[in-house]
Amino acid sequence: MSIFEITMLLCFGFAWPFSIRKSYVSKSNNGKSIVFLLVVIVGYIAGIIHKVFYSYDMVIWFYVLDMTMVLIDTSIYIRNYRICRNKA
Repeated sequence: MSIFEITMLLCFGFAWPFSIRKSYVSKSNNGKSIVFLLVVIVGYIAGIIHKVFYSYDMVIWFYVLDMTMVLIDTSIYIRNYRICRNKA
């Protein structure tokens, strides 16, 4: 288990609740990129796969938590896209 890996995941994870809240309240996708969100999800999936097959330890739960927050943000992105599309 690497303290540096945990620190990285905690720092990334700390930012997502703010992004989720901003997206939810603003009902806008300004400054958001669905491609970026999907790339981040793929990265977390790769980290989880690595942990499962090569280096299983408790850090996997930080990957799962962070990826869950990105999935929530992605679902809000889709909701906001639909809201903006219906306004036009």
